[in-house]
Amino acid sequence: VQLQASGGGLVQAGGSLRLSCAASGPPFSNYGMGWFRQAPGKEREFVAAFTWSGGSTYYANSVKGRFTISRDNAKNTVYLQMNSLKPEDTAVYYCAADNRKRYPEWSIGAYDYWGQGTQVTVSS
Repeated sequence: VQLQASGGGLVQAGGSLRLSCAASGPPFSNYGMGWFRQAPGKEREFVAAFTWSGGSTYYANSVKGRFTISRDNAKNTVYLQMNSLKPEDTAVYYCAADNRKRYPEWSIGAYDYWGQGTQVTVSS
């Protein structure tokens, strides 16, 4: 599966952005999807993901209550709605997909397919 992330940009603190990740290739509905981010000088970290069963979601504590992950299988797209953005949310955001579901959904190693990343910059 190929992933194309978009929707990043520059926003003031308190603002909102919606990221999109369009998938192409094998049936999208078979894949678990997640979002991760990497700030300058830091390791890539988990942001949000669907459970492998697809029935629920996980969020990093730092974004819980502010970010929402959703997906539209008909459009082969997963979204990350980001509200009440903070300067510490500044990072490159990556979407990821996997269909083998071997590891926990919040684990970077669980995903074999990654998008190219989209930059989110939050100014104070």
